[in-house]
Amino acid sequence: MTGSTMAVQDTNTPELRGFREVQRLAYACAEAVAGQLRSGVTEREAARMQRVWLRERGVRDWFHLPFAWFGDRTAFAGFKVPLQFFPTDRKLEPGMPFILDMAPVYKGFTADVGYAGCLGLNPLHDRLLADLEAHRELILREVRERRSLREIYEDVERLMTAQGYANRHRAYPFGVIAHKVDRVAERRWSPRVFGFGTQALKGLVSDALHGHRDGWSPLWSPYRFSDHPPQPGLWAVEPHLGFRGTGAKFEEILVVTDSKDPEQSAFWLDDDLPHVRRWAEEKVAA
Repeated sequence: MTGSTMAVQDTNTPELRGFREVQRLAYACAEAVAGQLRSGVTEREAARMQRVWLRERGVRDWFHLPFAWFGDRTAFAGFKVPLQFFPTDRKLEPGMPFILDMAPVYKGFTADVGYAGCLGLNPLHDRLLADLEAHRELILREVRERRSLREIYEDVERLMTAQGYANRHRAYPFGVIAHKVDRVAERRWSPRVFGFGTQALKGLVSDALHGHRDGWSPLWSPYRFSDHPPQPGLWAVEPHLGFRGTGAKFEEILVVTDSKDPEQSAFWLDDDLPHVRRWAEEKVAA
């Protein structure tokens, strides 16, 4: 799929089933590890728990190795350089928010997910998680309207501001809210550079070269190189809210096609995910 377009298709092709399988595997890992977190566990230990869980289930390659952020690091407080994203010896404490982020490659398919949780009760964190739902809806609606990636990015940021939050995905390199993901050639082992798998990075670089030639970018950012309509393919999307040292996000795959039918032109790969189930349960409880 690298550098190619995605034709009109149903949501249950072998290709999409492969991406859905690895995304569900990653979220299952996030839920399993989140359930094992206790006071005193460090970010490094949480990241290692994710690696071990996925390796035990057949993962041998990565788009990037797992991350874990605790406390105000969930809002990327004071982050200035990329090395600050890597796990530290920060220890989890009661009431502290956390984010688990992993991007495994499984059977040649890539996922990149983000899971936000909290050790015990934290009403502020609950509010952030609830308010993320509007961003999922906005992104899908405006992608279907074929607005430019840059314009959608700005609309997401305006919604965050209206909600009273800071945009924390701006802290990522190039300020990205999303990036394309593709198939990766299967190998028993793949070298890594600063925690990123070289095979997956080759695909992103290939997309960047093709995109530069054709007028699009595989990075969804606030900058001019993202001032174009969504390119067909799969995008790992991660709106990230921050408020006074508390951060929350989700990350999941959005499928974009070349269909003229709005509902087929873009759709979330899977609606059976922890944050989506949480929103549905909250509506029932209300």
